[in-house]
Amino acid sequence: MIDAVKLVLFDMDNVLCRYDRSKRVAYLAELAGATSEFVYKAIWESGFELLGDSGALEAADYLRGFGERIGYPLSLDEWVEARRRSMQADRAMLEIAGSLRQTVDIAVLTNNTTLVADHIDTLLPDLRPLFGSRIYTSAQFKAAKPDPRCYRLCVSELNVRPDTVLFVDDLAANVAGAREAGLFAHHHTSVAAFRLVLSERGLPHG
Repeated sequence: MIDAVKLVLFDMDNVLCRYDRSKRVAYLAELAGATSEFVYKAIWESGFELLGDSGALEAADYLRGFGERIGYPLSLDEWVEARRRSMQADRAMLEIAGSLRQTVDIAVLTNNTTLVADHIDTLLPDLRPLFGSRIYTSAQFKAAKPDPRCYRLCVSELNVRPDTVLFVDDLAANVAGAREAGLFAHHHTSVAAFRLVLSERGLPHG
């Protein structure tokens, strides 16, 4: 039903903000005295980052393992700074979120370690005024998108039915996982396309 949406659930990276991983990797490489290629392979290509996203590693173990993998005793502040440098708020999408919250509930579900939610006020301070405490990372649910369990646990935490949620993500696989979990889902490719989807559902679109 077009009028069934009660909550819009946003992905964060490349939806609410522009995420440039290369800036993060370059900063980490500089700290570690290594190449960006080495850091990328050690963390992302190896599958280590997924261990953080899926909650297989607790935050402290993730941070320690991160440093061990890049050969540098990375501090929490340095990890946060590397993440912060890679993120730039998407003002148009945040404006739409602000319009939506006047009519429906809004929340964030991002594939990330719990450190991202814990330090969101430093990483992307624009989110808290809009979303309050409804900023969730996959790690807290011990399952990462596109695993349907991740979405189901998140909507359960939000106390809403899956079929009343519109989920927005830039990755097609994550959109497919959300649909498998029973959510409406939109593959985010542009602000204009998202506005059209909201308009079709009779929702505010900025």
